[in-house]
Amino acid sequence: MKNKMNILALLLCGSLFFASCDSAEKSGGNQVAEVEEPGNTVEAPAFNPDSAYAFVEKQVAFGPRVPNTAAHFQTGEWIVAKLKEYGAQVQEQEFQAKAYDGTMLNLRNVIASYNPGAANRVLLAAHWDTRPLADKDEENPKEAIDGANDGASGVGVLLEIARAIHEAQQKPDVGVDLIFFDGEDYGQPDDSPLPQVQDSWCLGSQYWSNNKHTPNYRANYGILLDMVGAENARFAREGYSRQYAKEVVDKVWKAGNSIGYSDYFKYKNAPAITDDHYYVNTQGNIRMIDIIELDTNAGSGDIFGPYHHRHTDNMDIISKNTLKAVGQTVLHVIYNE
Repeated sequence: MKNKMNILALLLCGSLFFASCDSAEKSGGNQVAEVEEPGNTVEAPAFNPDSAYAFVEKQVAFGPRVPNTAAHFQTGEWIVAKLKEYGAQVQEQEFQAKAYDGTMLNLRNVIASYNPGAANRVLLAAHWDTRPLADKDEENPKEAIDGANDGASGVGVLLEIARAIHEAQQKPDVGVDLIFFDGEDYGQPDDSPLPQVQDSWCLGSQYWSNNKHTPNYRANYGILLDMVGAENARFAREGYSRQYAKEVVDKVWKAGNSIGYSDYFKYKNAPAITDDHYYVNTQGNIRMIDIIELDTNAGSGDIFGPYHHRHTDNMDIISKNTLKAVGQTVLHVIYNE
C-alpha cells in the first residue's frame, strides 16, 4: 500500500528483495553515479511546464476525484477528451471493484496509444483518482483531499507528454502507451477498525494487470509517475523498481542527470513501497519503475512528505520546475529508445 513503506523490504535490505545494501543506502548518502560515455542522442520535443501546470490545476478544479462522485466522472471524461484531441487511440476499461469497507466502486482505466502497431513499446502510467479521506491530517481527516500532487501531478505530466508527441514533427521510434489507473488511493487506512483487507490499494493497476486492454499486450518496460509535482521534490531509487527493473532505473536516472536535472534525480536508494508498479511487475509481468518523491532523510517522519494524505496537498505545493524536470526526462528517455 502506498500509504506506508513495505516494512518487510526495509528490514530485509540485502536479502531476496535487494542484491546488496551498500553504505550509501544505509546512511542516506549519495552514491557515485556511473559515468556514461557521450554518444549520439535524439533531441526530444520541449516539455511545456505551463501546460502541465494547467492540466494539474484543471483536475483540482473539478474537486476531489473520488470514485462514485460527479467530480470523478467529469475528470475521467475530460482526460479521455484531451487524449483524443492529442491524436491518441483511446480505450476505456470500465470495471467494478469492492473497496476495503465494502463499497462497490465504479472505476475505469483510460489507455492512450501512439503508434499502436509498433512491436517495441514503452508504457507510461499515473493514477487519476484521489484519496477519499485525509487520514494523516489532524483537521477534517474524514474529508477528501485535493490530491494536486498525489494523483493530478502525474496525470498532468502524462497529458503534456501526449500533447508534445502529438504536435512534434518527429515521433518516437517506439510505440508509447499511457495508462491512467483508477482506484489507486482507496486503500484501507492504518487505523481502520475493520478487518485487514489485503491488496486494498491500487485497484486499477491490479485489474489491468490481469485484464490487459489488448490480448497478450507487452511493453519493453514501464515508468510510473506518482507525486511528481511538489516544489523541490527529490526522487530516490525506490526498492521494487531496483528489484524488478534496475536497468530501467539506471536509464532514467542517467537521462535526468545528463539533461540537467541532477537536483531532482538523486543517486540514493529508498525502501520498497507498494504502488501501481508493484502489480504491473508481479501480476502484469511487465518491468516497471516508479518515479515518486521519497524523503530518504525522513528518519521516523513521513517518507512521503508533510503533505501526503493531508489537505495541504493542494496547488500551493505544485512547482512548474519539478513538472518540467520529470516530463522532459521521460520524453528524453522515450525519444532515445
